[in-house]
Amino acid sequence: MPLKTEPLEEPTINLTSMLDVVMLLIIFFMVGTRFSEEERQTDIQVPTVADNSVLTGAPDEIVLNVAFDGKVTVKGESQTSESLATMLRAAQAGFPNQAVIIRGDGRCPYQLIMDAFSTCKEAGIRNISVAHLPKKGS
Repeated sequence: MPLKTEPLEEPTINLTSMLDVVMLLIIFFMVGTRFSEEERQTDIQVPTVADNSVLTGAPDEIVLNVAFDGKVTVKGESQTSESLATMLRAAQAGFPNQAVIIRGDGRCPYQLIMDAFSTCKEAGIRNISVAHLPKKGS
C-alpha cells in the first residue's frame, strides 16, 4: 500500500500584532519624554508658601469628667477652671475642630455641667457632646 509522502508544513508565527504593540510603546515613551523635557525647559519661578495645616489626623476627643462634688478631671488630672480653659484654648489653637466630651455624674447638679459647657465655649470649642448611657430595656 503506497503511502503519501508530502513535506510537513512548517508552522509560521505572525509577528504583526507584536510589532504593533512595540511600535505603540515606543511612540508612547517618545512623547512622554518630550513632555518632561518641555516642562524642565520652562523658566518660571513658582512661588513658595508655608503650609501651616496639620499633617496628622484629627486628635482624639478631650474627655472632661465632672464628679458629683464638682471636681473636673482630664486624663486623670484634676483641673481648675483657669487651667481647664488654658488647656482647651491650646487644644483649639492646635486643631480648630477639637472635640470635647463632657462626662458628668448623673447625681451632680446641672450647674456643674453647664459650667463645663461655658468653659468650652469661652475657649472657642464648638464641637461639644455629652456622654450618656442608654436606659435598660430601650
